[in-house]
Amino acid sequence: MPAVVALAGALAVLTGWLSPAGAVEVLERSAPVLGFLVAVTVLAELADDAGLFEAGASVTARLGRGSVRRLFLLVCLLCTVTTVVLSLDTTAVLLTPVVLAMCRRLGLPALPFAFATIWLANAASLLLPVSNLTNLLAAEGRGLGALEYARHAALPQLAVLAVTLAVLLLRHRRALRGAYGIPESPQAADPALLRTAGLVTAVVAALLVAGLPPWAVATGGALVLVSVYAAKRRDRLRLALLPWRLVVMTVGLFLVVQGLQEHGLTRLLHDAAGDGEGSGALLRLTGVAAGAANAVNNLPAYLAVEPVAGSAERLLAALVGVNAGPLVLLWGSLATLLWRDRCAARGLHVGAWAFAREGLLLVPPALVAGALAIGI
Repeated sequence: MPAVVALAGALAVLTGWLSPAGAVEVLERSAPVLGFLVAVTVLAELADDAGLFEAGASVTARLGRGSVRRLFLLVCLLCTVTTVVLSLDTTAVLLTPVVLAMCRRLGLPALPFAFATIWLANAASLLLPVSNLTNLLAAEGRGLGALEYARHAALPQLAVLAVTLAVLLLRHRRALRGAYGIPESPQAADPALLRTAGLVTAVVAALLVAGLPPWAVATGGALVLVSVYAAKRRDRLRLALLPWRLVVMTVGLFLVVQGLQEHGLTRLLHDAAGDGEGSGALLRLTGVAAGAANAVNNLPAYLAVEPVAGSAERLLAALVGVNAGPLVLLWGSLATLLWRDRCAARGLHVGAWAFAREGLLLVPPALVAGALAIGI
């Protein structure tokens, strides 16, 4: 799939279907976003190799004190924090297998915890620019710092999170009854490396919240961990740490969407999304954005809808749609596709219909709650 999307983007430029000016605009705008994606992926992969996420899951299991419901709530909290600070892809790719391994070790049903990771990877990705590449595009385009962006997004994010948690608890209430045996704390293979990874991640998180350029902060953190690994565990440094497939696919998607905008997509979406600032208008835009995200993936959907957003409130409505909305169809976000691969690798197979059936329980009320919370 990355090769096909990249080829489509290249053909759009080579055939002249996308203007040279449009291609340059896409590349200039996507450069800091893709720089952040590469750096935060390397940072998260090395932190995971050092045992940071495993340690987080172990602490969560002990804090649960034997209650399955309490453990589930703590896992939801862990997923939320990871998504907010290290992006939804980190939760989907790195935290999911750790949570599933914990479920197997404790003898717990895996499905509720698996859906918690992917639902919160998407639903908790609204609060900071770095939580989702769509937010980063929006913040970069409007010149918003992290705290200023978070001030606008806080209430919609809380509303979406409240609905997500309520639906999870209601949907899986029977599976979350009972108790489990409290596990012993595992010994880290390299405690010093684990502490270093934890410290670097914490510093990166603090600097991101402080509003420093995300690509620069993530790059600095990644370089520190790469340097530590080069000195202590050089064998763990490999080209596979670089998410080149995601980068190639993202650039291809951006080029194709830019070409579509030059050929009338913006007008069509404006007709569908309408105008206005009232609750009804915001909800309409949120629904259009969510539908587009499920149809073609949330990144190109955001780029397509952005020109018809206009005001800050309408931009937030679009972000609610493309962040919390793509949980019905598996290809709605790259994080979901990566999550399904991680689940399958652990022996948990989630089909397209099963995923859609579960998603339809969450997405409508989450979108309504998020849209209505804008501007309160």
